[in-house]
Amino acid sequence: MKKLLILLAAILLITTFINVEEDYIIVPNTSIRFRIIPNSNTLEDVAIKEKVKNEINDVIKNIESSSIDIDSSRDKIKESIPEIENKINTLFEQENYNKEYTINYGMNYFPEKVYKGVKYPSGEYESMVIEIGNASGDNYWCVLFPPLCMIDAEESEEVEYKFFISEIIKKFFK
Repeated sequence: MKKLLILLAAILLITTFINVEEDYIIVPNTSIRFRIIPNSNTLEDVAIKEKVKNEINDVIKNIESSSIDIDSSRDKIKESIPEIENKINTLFEQENYNKEYTINYGMNYFPEKVYKGVKYPSGEYESMVIEIGNASGDNYWCVLFPPLCMIDAEESEEVEYKFFISEIIKKFFK
């Protein structure tokens, strides 16, 4: 009976820890977001989205590296739009990709997103958005200010965290 009570107490304790909802950090409204939305989720459209991201990567790095504050980021983004357009035009021509695209810097709608423990609530946010064609595919996104796009790109290894006690319970009930 004593072993059963200890086991039930352990299970209750573990389920309490496992079911605790994560606390998320809310990114302030003073951030500047960035999205590339492909025409669709076809292989061709997703590949173009990735190529656009890679093609303008150096421009994004330059924006982020020169970001002293939000105002300097705004100025650098506005200055960089013609260069981004030239790079996309050249890429689309090289790839024989015949879709229109728009670049909108201003207030744009973002759906809620939770990424790496950070909650980005839905709403209208200052952002630069590149929409390709119908813009109905899964987007690439990051945060231009504070400069988080390149930090994310530089992360190279995934870390997996496990609860020691939950691993023991899982093994026990297998």
